[in-house]
Amino acid sequence: MKLHADKPDHLSVTAHGDGWIAVNGERHSSSVVLLASGTVRPWGVARLDELTAAHFSELIGGNGPPPELVLFGSGTKLRFVAPALLRPLIEQRIGVETMDTPAACRTFNILAGEGRRVVAALLIEA
Repeated sequence: MKLHADKPDHLSVTAHGDGWIAVNGERHSSSVVLLASGTVRPWGVARLDELTAAHFSELIGGNGPPPELVLFGSGTKLRFVAPALLRPLIEQRIGVETMDTPAACRTFNILAGEGRRVVAALLIEA
């Protein structure tokens, strides 16, 4: 009998540390957006105070239906953004949960594994 390592059919955060995360084994050291549909893309923000409503608006676009939920990973600490920045998501009736980035990674893995339409916007600060 041969044993094979499980290979997930969705994105999964496989590791994280100070200033980086690994998605399906590939290391990222700058902020990223993860889509449960299998896409990883850079998120052009390096610090919490740089965030604008446009950063959250870009989480809605893309092919297919909009996400059910956006997980915002605020970095190493739990920090909240001004509610006005989240308006584009709220107006589209998309849920938003804010947590520190490691917690957002764990939650993304669970929800993506359940087949949910989830997006994780992960702030990775150097």
